[in-house]
Amino acid sequence: MYKLIALDMDGTLFNSQKKITPRTVEAIKKAKEKGCYVVLASGRPTEGMTPTASQLGLISNNDYMLTYNGSLILNTGSKEIISSAILTGKDAKELCEIAQKLNVNLHAFSTEKGLITPKENEFTLVEATINKINFSLCEFVTLGDDEGILKVMMIDPEDHLNRVIEQLPAYLKEKFSCARSTPEFYEFMNPNGHKGFAIATLAKHLNLSADEIICVGDGGNDQQMIEFAGLGVAMDNAVDEVKAIAQYITTSNDEDGVAKVIEKFMLK
Repeated sequence: MYKLIALDMDGTLFNSQKKITPRTVEAIKKAKEKGCYVVLASGRPTEGMTPTASQLGLISNNDYMLTYNGSLILNTGSKEIISSAILTGKDAKELCEIAQKLNVNLHAFSTEKGLITPKENEFTLVEATINKINFSLCEFVTLGDDEGILKVMMIDPEDHLNRVIEQLPAYLKEKFSCARSTPEFYEFMNPNGHKGFAIATLAKHLNLSADEIICVGDGGNDQQMIEFAGLGVAMDNAVDEVKAIAQYITTSNDEDGVAKVIEKFMLK
């Protein structure tokens, strides 16, 4: 029996209008009533996830969410941090130097300063707007070496970002957990700062096995948690790499794909 379902948000839980359909809301409600955990797992910051958790009734001392791609595991009621895996200011400065050489924009989430970027750009504005947070301009060279950095993101139009990724030093993929969360976002996290490690950590905290867990997603940053899950599910709108590793493919985010998974595997 599946006891926990972890849901990516953008492209998975949300339809293309960034809405959650009534059918999906009802399915989540019924899963909760049955005693199942419903866990939001997103690249978004905590502030950008909390309104959705509240809408779905997922704010309590028995609810959890994985924020910043799993860099933080948070109890939504008590606000207790169950686990964290973050970067440092020294890491951010290294990535900034590379970004400058490759002429790509970037921003980062600092534990002290929030969303920061060396230069105002359209994609940082999008990040701030979607998550209803502010950002500040910050020269990364001024960051303290030990300052907590939740993640760093290279951000630019898809075609340019494709070229940048091809030019990245190979060692970066060994030093960091890297993920293409959207066509315009390429993210760098702590090696354990990914959804797969986070859901495994949460499972241990809740005394659950992988066989009792469903993970649903659509993007590159969902791969590790889909591989970990007893049932790894890809949306029909998922990227090919995610579909290739999924055990089950549901309908798209515009066709109640999440609701159908919950109804088929958790409510029957």
